[in-house]
Amino acid sequence: MGDKNTRSIVKAITWRVFATLITMLLVFFITKEVALSFGIGILDVFYKLLFYYFHERTWNHIKWGKDS
Repeated sequence: MGDKNTRSIVKAITWRVFATLITMLLVFFITKEVALSFGIGILDVFYKLLFYYFHERTWNHIKWGKDS
């Protein structure tokens, strides 16, 4: 039995929030700059969504592992 769409969406959102917070905390621990941490966190969300989109679109053109 698989996840329902709503559950998958909530899992994706909570993972993205968690992953972004980790990035922000790592940047803060390294730089001790709150503004830089938030800035990189925001860029992290934007660019990872953008790169994921292109990654997904590229995989749509790869036949390997698809059912015939």
